[in-house]
This record gives sequence, C-alpha cells and structure tokens, in this order.
Amino acid sequence: MSGMTDLSRRRLLQYLGLGAVATTVVPEWVFAAGNEQAAQDRSGRSEPDIEVGITALTTELPVLSSDRPTKVWKFSGELIKGPSGTVDEIPGSYLGPILRLRQGQKVRVRFHNKLPEECVLHQHGLLVPEKADGHPRHQIGSGQTSVYEYTVLDRAGTYWFHPHTDKRTAEQTYYGMAGLILVTDSEEQSLELPRGEYDVPLVIQDRSFDDRNQLRYIAHGHDRWMGFLGDRILVNGKPDFVLQAATRAYRLRIVNGSNSRIYKLVWSDGSPLTVIGTDGGLLESPVVRNYVTLAPGERVDIWADFRGRKLGEEIALRSAAFSGVMPMMGMGGGMMRGGVAEGWGWGAVWAGGMMGMMGAALPHGAEHPILTVRMTREERDQLTLPSRLSQIQRFHPQDAANAKKPRSIHLSMRGMSPRLNGRSFELTKVVDEEIIPLNTLQVLEFINRDHRARGMMMAHPMHIHGQTFQVLKREVAPGFEQRYASVSQGFVDNGWKDTVLVMPGEKVTILKRFDQYTGLFLYHCHNLEHEDLDMMRNFLVRA
Repeated sequence: MSGMTDLSRRRLLQYLGLGAVATTVVPEWVFAAGNEQAAQDRSGRSEPDIEVGITALTTELPVLSSDRPTKVWKFSGELIKGPSGTVDEIPGSYLGPILRLRQGQKVRVRFHNKLPEECVLHQHGLLVPEKADGHPRHQIGSGQTSVYEYTVLDRAGTYWFHPHTDKRTAEQTYYGMAGLILVTDSEEQSLELPRGEYDVPLVIQDRSFDDRNQLRYIAHGHDRWMGFLGDRILVNGKPDFVLQAATRAYRLRIVNGSNSRIYKLVWSDGSPLTVIGTDGGLLESPVVRNYVTLAPGERVDIWADFRGRKLGEEIALRSAAFSGVMPMMGMGGGMMRGGVAEGWGWGAVWAGGMMGMMGAALPHGAEHPILTVRMTREERDQLTLPSRLSQIQRFHPQDAANAKKPRSIHLSMRGMSPRLNGRSFELTKVVDEEIIPLNTLQVLEFINRDHRARGMMMAHPMHIHGQTFQVLKREVAPGFEQRYASVSQGFVDNGWKDTVLVMPGEKVTILKRFDQYTGLFLYHCHNLEHEDLDMMRNFLVRA
C-alpha cells in the first residue's frame, strides 16, 4: 500500500484535542485494534480478481445546460484488472462509476485523492475490513493514494460508495461524490429478473443552483442543523429525468442519495409499487406497497411492469405529501398543517434562517415529481415476477449475546447539537457499551424519544457500518401515532437493512451480527449534515 497514510499517533492526539503529555488518555486498545486489523489484512492478501482505480477530482460538467457548465467534485473510475463491464460510467453525469461485482471476488481499489482537501472512501453496505470501510481516521490528504482490499462477502444487491471525511462528508457528497456498487451472486443469477438495459439504477438527489448554474449549498447554520434541502430534483445527476422505456418489465434500483430529504415514492396513476429488494439485497418474496418511504442512504429495488401500456404513454414517479419527520417546534408558534413545511414556528431570534428554509421552493414533505417514464418502443418479454426471490436466515432475539440487555442508542437534538446517547463523535474513542465481541449477535435499540426536547425531535435515518441487520420491531410512543401514520405504511423491513428511518417518538429494535472483522466501525445518522455535526459514534469490534 505505497502512498497509504493513516493518521499517526501524533495526529490522533490532535484530533482528540490532547497534548503530547496526555498520551495515556488515548486507550491502548485503539492502536492494538489497528495493528490487529493490519495483520488481518496482510494475512488474507492475494492477487485480486478485480482491480480498479477511483480518483476524486474537481471538474466542470453540463448539469443544467451545456453553455454554462457546473463545477462539481466527482469520482472517476478506471478498470485496471478484471472483466470488461466491471467499471461502467453514467454518461454525462457528475456521479461516479458503477462497479459491477460478484460475490466471492477479491477486489483492490486504488483511491487517488486529487481534491484540495482530505478525503476517504466508504463502501456503503458492504462488509469489509476497517481499513476499507472509510473510517475518517484513514482519510488521506490531497495528492495521496490509498489502497482498499476486500473480498465481496455480501449478497447480490444495490450498494454504493461516497466520502466519509471527518466533518466534510455532507459537502463532499453534495458536490457530486457518489457511485454505485452492484453485486450479483448465484442465487440472483438463477432468477429470471430484468437484466442489461432493463436493470436501471436511479440515484435521486436534491440540489440547488444559483443563476450561474453553480451548486449552492448551506446558506444558514440552521439549515445545517435541519439538514440540507434543495429545490431541484436530479436523477442520475440530471434534472427533469426521463426514462425512455419499452413496454416490458424493468428492475429499477432506486437509491436515495440526498443529504437529508426523505421521499414517499408513488406512481402517478396510483399503481402499487412491487418491491423485490432493499438495502442488503433481494427479499424472500415480493411485497406490494401503495407507497415506499425512502430515507437518505436507503435503497429499494422495484419490479416495474410496463406491459400493456401504449406508445407515447407516460407515468411519473413522484414523492407524495407527508408530515411527521420535521420538528414540531413549541417555541413561539404553532405548526403548519397540510402535509408540507410542517414543524416551523421558531422564535423571532431564528426567523431569518428558518424563513429562508420556509421560503424554499421544495419544502420537506411537499408533493413533487421525481422522474418520468415514457414508452418509446414496443417489446415483448416472457418474464414473470418470481414468487420466491431469495432465502434469508432469520435471526431470533433469544440467540443474541445481550438478549436480556439490549444496547440502547438514544437520539437527541438538544442545543443545536445532534447527539447519540448524549455524546458527540470522537475519532477513536468508545465507551464500554460500544465495545462488541466479535462473532456475536446483538440486540440494538434506536430510541427517538427525547422528552426534554420533545418539540425538537425529527426523523433520523440511522446507518451502521459492517454487516447488514434485520428490523425486529417498531414501537411508537402515545401522541405520535398521527405523524407516524403519514409514512409508516411505506417501510419495507422484510429484508436485510443497513439504514433504518427512526421517526419521532419511535423505538426501532434491530438484530445485527458482528462477524468477520475487528476494528472500529461507525454508526451514525445518515442525514449527512447531522453526521458532520457529530451525530456519529464508533463500535469497537474485538476478539
């Protein structure tokens, strides 16, 4: 790993705010865990099946118009070794490449940082060693190179990659840095699912632009506290996206790549959505929803059957109106009704920043279009939606190592400071309840019931690095049922998840294994502004 630069002991102390004389404050297990992981990586190293180069760089691309290009930050991809088609670019998009991998392949990623600041790459949803997972303690400086090596252990599914730079994740991702990882396996290959051009990834993001077509980010500190909301919806990096479709079955892999915006996906003609997969791959069998709630970081695979539609016919994928995800502020005013812009009413001292968000063209929870599907050609296919998609090993709470004492993670938003169990992020520190034995099943609870800041509660998409998990149950506190009902029928908890939306007043209990790798693995809110405001902590997995 020539050119690889991890944070040194001295730099760790700087991040922790400690002087040279305070080295004993840094727990020795931090360095022991890193050494153990490094040895683990070296012992398993061999020639890769796949080697790719990923470069983070700045460039200009025609996002809104060709005569006024937009400055973006993006990942470019290059195939160094492996089958053709492994690295697939999205033409004309600021989004990074699509990596097409197969379970069992050994992968080497050479990450080159040509940004004017530090960066690190996170393989979102994949179970990989700590050094390949994108922990900010492994971020590298401008002009440096890092090498990530891992074996694809995960099931077939829609995964993605994006930066995880300390306090810079939201902005780096916002300016364009994200790509896809599509994994296949023998189980998926045995099914007759739409393939090739009929297997379509769709990354949904919201952005704002100034009158020069340049991306416009946070305007007020309060915007950062609430999470960035743009006023233009882009799909695969393009506004007003139109999918030119044939009259046949498609697989639509939908990724919520927005910083903080939640979507309530519906078809414009009222047709139900047939879900065949979520974050961690295919479900056991298809499920049908009138709408699907999709939070930042989450993915959903849809079986979209356009057979029977006429040439020239259009159907839109929209986000329906909803409420309940933003704060119900009890300071200085009431709450706006009607499913949009809910939760305002701050005191006059905050009026400037909040009214800036209130006046946004696309408030959180407002109804709006996402993309249009237009029937441009007739085709016939013989595909039938499989009644059985995959086999999922179900976990049981009584088998957990902590079955009688779940690990509780309390979410809070007090004092303009998003926190987990009242704590902010510390680069390499953990507390006792964050130390997890390797090869154990654990019960975890995300609890969004901070009664001391009841009016400040908002929805949080909680993401855990490492293995995917299963949602065991959801429980809503009295008084929150109406807000919860606005989005709850759109949750798809049947399969494997790596991100779960936790609503105000809700407790979500999950079952998650911690296998294969030791080291520091993050858990955090995937509202990226909240992550950068330190709503993030470490789990230490150790043997």
